[in-house]
Amino acid sequence: MISVEEALEKVLSNIQVLDREEKPILQCLGQVLDEDVHSPIDVPPLDNAAMDGYAIRAEDVTGATNSSPIYLDVIGEVSAGTISDKEVEPGTAIRIMTGAPLPRGADSVVRFEDTDEAQRREHPLAQIGILCQIPKGQNVRRAGEDIARGQLVLKRGTPLRPQEIGVLASIGKAKAWVIRRPVVAILATGNELVEIDQPLPPGKIYNSNSFSIAAQVLRYGGIPQVLGIARDQAQEIEAKIKEALSADMLITSGGVSVGDYDLVKDVLAKQGQVSFWTVRMKPGKPLAFGMIGGVPHLGLPGNPVSSMITFELFARPAILKMMGKKNLAKPSVRATMESSIKNTDGRRIFARAVVRREDDRYLAQLTGPQGSGILTSMASANGLVIVPEDVAMVREGDTVEVLMLDWSEE
Repeated sequence: MISVEEALEKVLSNIQVLDREEKPILQCLGQVLDEDVHSPIDVPPLDNAAMDGYAIRAEDVTGATNSSPIYLDVIGEVSAGTISDKEVEPGTAIRIMTGAPLPRGADSVVRFEDTDEAQRREHPLAQIGILCQIPKGQNVRRAGEDIARGQLVLKRGTPLRPQEIGVLASIGKAKAWVIRRPVVAILATGNELVEIDQPLPPGKIYNSNSFSIAAQVLRYGGIPQVLGIARDQAQEIEAKIKEALSADMLITSGGVSVGDYDLVKDVLAKQGQVSFWTVRMKPGKPLAFGMIGGVPHLGLPGNPVSSMITFELFARPAILKMMGKKNLAKPSVRATMESSIKNTDGRRIFARAVVRREDDRYLAQLTGPQGSGILTSMASANGLVIVPEDVAMVREGDTVEVLMLDWSEE
């Protein structure tokens, strides 16, 4: 058997970053930028008001107080998206809204709250009383204060979150070059499987793996290509695998163990360079990986929980690497166990658990029976408690590392 780390290293060493594509920026969310982006404009493009108020010359209100206001003539009004054709001269003011360009002659904005506007009834106002003095530049956002023309705003390799999409939009960049999303072909194998829209005969089970794997692919940014079910017949498996050779990765579930009907390993060994491993982990001991026609193939166990956990540990980082991402590790926390776990065969255990935060610490409670076919135990879990190979027993109260399936501070 090989360790989890050895298996992951072997997988990732055979994974390459994909080529790039240009797309509308809203379609780039979650992808990695593949160009340096320089701004063609200043942001904001002009000096503008940071508050609603009056555009003034700061020197005109020197000495103003609440008890001794200084009165200025109001010569106009300007709102966001418009430019005033008037100039603020000594003794004058222009009423201004947040975001509106600062009129010529003005160097500051005094807030409505620092004027006597609320006490006046006439509209429009002919004069405004300023109730305090302000420094030059008060409540003014300068042109280029956020982004200067020519500035490098986003570097190649940046993952695009909503905030980066907003930055691209703010400089008028409608499309961006990004590393494309991988197409992941998904094939379930086994005579016992039935598609979920069909009646369930005795002795059969529904093909849940294709859907849980496809959902995981979507969650981490890939594009699932569900190939359906291949029976335990070499010719049928070969035909389905040929369909996958236009994808960027092939994931199969089932057929990689040592049973008489586990034919996937035989077909794969004949068609490509595939290694079959037993990994020192539980669940998920049988695993296959290799290349078929230049396409990376990951063969996951058929048991639903084993399939999902091995996907998280091996397929997820492979997909992220294909997309150009650098941080491939899932977050983990240190938690106090509220139940016990026995490790009887020296493998690394990934036990399904519910993790919650209580005061300044995390607590972990197993979801119940840990059989590799109990898929509802995954639905209840938000983390995987890691029991190292050399630890025979984790007791209630012990501190453990928990790999978070769903990260939340709630």
